[in-house]
Amino acid sequence: MLKKIQPSHRTEHIEYAIRDILIEADKRQKQGGDLIYLNIGDPVLYGFTTPRHLLDATYKAMLEMHTSYSASEGVPEAIEAIKKEAEGRGIKPYEILITTGASEAIDFALSALVNKGENVLVPSPGYPLYNALLSRLIGEARPYLLNEDDHWHPDIEHMESQIDEKTRAIVLINPNNPTGAVYSKETLLQVIELAKKYNLLIMSDEIYDKLILNGKEHISIASLDHDVPVVTFNGLSKSYLAPGFRIGWAIISGAPELVEDYTEAMKKLARARLCASHPKQFAIPVALNGNQSHLKETRQKLRSRRDLTVQRLNAIPGISCQEPEGAFYAFPRIEMDIKDKDFVKMLIRETGVVVVHGSGFGSLPKTPHFRLVFLPEEEVLNEAYDRLEKFMKRHF
Repeated sequence: MLKKIQPSHRTEHIEYAIRDILIEADKRQKQGGDLIYLNIGDPVLYGFTTPRHLLDATYKAMLEMHTSYSASEGVPEAIEAIKKEAEGRGIKPYEILITTGASEAIDFALSALVNKGENVLVPSPGYPLYNALLSRLIGEARPYLLNEDDHWHPDIEHMESQIDEKTRAIVLINPNNPTGAVYSKETLLQVIELAKKYNLLIMSDEIYDKLILNGKEHISIASLDHDVPVVTFNGLSKSYLAPGFRIGWAIISGAPELVEDYTEAMKKLARARLCASHPKQFAIPVALNGNQSHLKETRQKLRSRRDLTVQRLNAIPGISCQEPEGAFYAFPRIEMDIKDKDFVKMLIRETGVVVVHGSGFGSLPKTPHFRLVFLPEEEVLNEAYDRLEKFMKRHF
């Protein structure tokens, strides 16, 4: 008799709260309720459009029959464009790999590094992909605290306290998802000193680097030290409004004698999966070297929607919110004794406003939060915040 197929143990603790919460939203929709989605960071879903020159470059590449496999590392034109931009930001690339979204780059970087039982320091709150991938690798995602009282900057003392003999790397998300924090040069230099002291790799997720909303300069940590090993992740999905292209990249930098073996391990993984989408890679040179006017318009819209969000949320009794400095997320605090997941489920059931519970982004901080995206038009945001305000007054 056939027996039930049992999944592997490595999948038991994999969660992705950003999409998992849609189960609750689907229940309301089946009962005839409307929904306002503030849960997924996809600009195109909210009326932002992919720049035409990216579409034209991809179409042209298809017409020219760039529909075979490419080199596993990526097409030379795209790699050269990434290299040129990185050098302009002060990074000295050792190797560049083009990947199926920044997510695959992160997967390669972790898979090439982490053995069973080893750990990587991840920001908490932070993007849950790192936790999911480390669970799959039977490694440990060890959280370090982002300090809400310090504009969500890393707590360096807590970060150091989490390091032990099995720690392999420190992950930075800058600008941060879900808090919108943008890190100062001083903070980044402190992280570099920890990496040097404990012989650690730095993984720097900079996918929102061109969406800075407070006039600050975004600093790539790899630009501050050319010896310490750093893998910098980026892609077309956020700043270039092309999430469905699934085109990202990893820039490996550091002293060659320190990163050469690790880089070769990442390239092995790249070769094993053949390549990223060949024609879409031709969007990279025109994105990085071409017309950037969409960025100014995008930042203007996001800044206005960010300001509305912070103003409205801080006017609701029982809610407080730090001002995000980059990206398009807010991470409000619920000023009462309730589990954040229970709060979010109630909010979805009763109002249709779909947000994500803060604990889906890590176990720290202990106080309840939720994440929302402020990508929608202001009319939609105002309706969502009206519903949230009524909900808070009704219950709390």
